[in-house]
Amino acid sequence: MTVIFFAMKRRIALFGGSFDPIHLGHTEVARAAAQHIKAERVVFIPAKCSPLKGHPPRANDNDRLKMIELAIGNDDVFAVSDCELRRPAPSYTLETVKQFQSEYGPDVCVHWLLGADSVDDLVYWYRIEELLDVCHLSVMVRGRYEAPTFDKYVPVWGIERVEKLRKNSVPTPEIDISSTEVREHLYRRMDVSEMLAPEVTGYIRQHHLYERV
Repeated sequence: MTVIFFAMKRRIALFGGSFDPIHLGHTEVARAAAQHIKAERVVFIPAKCSPLKGHPPRANDNDRLKMIELAIGNDDVFAVSDCELRRPAPSYTLETVKQFQSEYGPDVCVHWLLGADSVDDLVYWYRIEELLDVCHLSVMVRGRYEAPTFDKYVPVWGIERVEKLRKNSVPTPEIDISSTEVREHLYRRMDVSEMLAPEVTGYIRQHHLYERV
């Protein structure tokens, strides 16, 4: 009898966001997502300016990039890319995904990580149907929360795309930290030791980020 083995594609996960600043919640959910989808690497991609946000990040591009580098340290699973920072704003997820697909080649499966709280915004994403077709949008569902059903999107995107979204839902730890909360703590000079990596806190203090102006 002949036994045929099918090699599983290598996988990478792309994690985009403002990261203003990057906090321990970002790194913990990224690590959990990588383990769940068996990704060999998670690439953090700071956005220059989200097309869906009406204001730019508080910290500048170089500072946010540096804070990510400090937060991920020498972890072999984590990496950072400034590809969106180098593009004219606004930068679109579809363009970024296609860039990584071109760089890694057809033997690598690309996942894009996003929080479950961003699902309702997907209908506004640039060429969302094409994005759903060319990569795996992996919705990260926190702790005890239920995964979105996506049922209301069936008439919009079709059953196959919705089933793909369901299949790619990723359970992650429930970590109640937000960048907005972190900035507020920093502004009020409150303790952030349970929110930020020490190296990130040190950088913020050294460069007087998020202080009163």
